[in-house]
Amino acid sequence: MTVVHPNLEVTDAKIRARDVSVFYGAKKAIDEVSIDIPSKYVTAFIGPSGCGKSTFLRALNRMNDTIPSARVEGTIELDGEDIYTSGMDVVQLRARVGMVFQKPNPFPKTIYENIAYGPRIHGLAEGKAELDAIVERSLKRAGLWNEVKDRLTDSGTALSGGQQQRLCIARAIAVDPEVILMDEPCSALDPIATAKIEELIDELRGNYAIVIVTHSMQQAARVSQRTAFFHLGNMVEYGRTSDIFTNPLEERTKDYITGRYG
Repeated sequence: MTVVHPNLEVTDAKIRARDVSVFYGAKKAIDEVSIDIPSKYVTAFIGPSGCGKSTFLRALNRMNDTIPSARVEGTIELDGEDIYTSGMDVVQLRARVGMVFQKPNPFPKTIYENIAYGPRIHGLAEGKAELDAIVERSLKRAGLWNEVKDRLTDSGTALSGGQQQRLCIARAIAVDPEVILMDEPCSALDPIATAKIEELIDELRGNYAIVIVTHSMQQAARVSQRTAFFHLGNMVEYGRTSDIFTNPLEERTKDYITGRYG
């Protein structure tokens, strides 16, 4: 049973999940999670390792489909449409709900091609000039343009770790997503690169619904406006980030935040 803070109002839910369970074979990794994720906010999923937060995140754009033993029950709606219906175009869904992974994973292509790839396969550009404009705009939004504008033909894998992660964010936003999912996007980065990614998340949130899984409670407190605490496959508590950190209603949340376990 999830405790939802009474002063939490989500009137503009981008994603609505109801009674979502995720199984890997016979093992239940997520147990009947229900949550409304708002537009134009950052929602953080926190909790100890192995509590199911990344599994639930991956259910939001059907990334678990790539795992043969995975099964999802319940409903997840994007703008009122169930994403698990058989008629759902999963490629199109993942363009609308982009994903940034824990380890930066640029394609082994040029910086330009990393960004141009998505818009090209989704038919978002009608010619080279339009594609150039999308690449420039995406890199600017990811705070990377000034660092790479003279080396767009270099390999994306030649960039530093922090630059690679911003390249992956630029790649995600190049196809005009509505939601960006981030699975511990800073865990492989140094503090300076982490600060840049956090600034970027703050700048982007007005345009997208952003969901971030993080092990760092300090990061959750800095970048998010909504926080959900997961424990042993359950979503224990959900509320405004300020309330979760200063006035948690559940003992388990309080114990985790004060460092008694985790």
